[in-house]
Amino acid sequence: MKRSSTTATSGERLQKILSQAGVSSRRAAEAMIRTGRVTVNGRTITELGTRANPWTDRIAVDGKPLRPQAPPVYILLHKPVGVVTTLDDPEGRPTVRDLPTGVRARVFPV
Repeated sequence: MKRSSTTATSGERLQKILSQAGVSSRRAAEAMIRTGRVTVNGRTITELGTRANPWTDRIAVDGKPLRPQAPPVYILLHKPVGVVTTLDDPEGRPTVRDLPTGVRARVFPV
């Protein structure tokens, strides 16, 4: 029996894909799936745990196509002394946001 891409073991859980795309939280995505608001390749999905590939499957919520998110980019940085690990400092000190140049992705300091 040939398996469709929505039931195959490859790919990610649909609620995780929706969450990562910024559609909703994982719990809210589960509710959307249960109520039939999500389609994969034109088929309405109501079963939690269904897997899909955001790059090859056509995923839609309420008929609106979902655009896959770019994979995360990790930057290893040697933080100089005097630079604080935050994106905004009320004291006006230099932050790690000021260091990477030419990076278009959103930066999350850890």
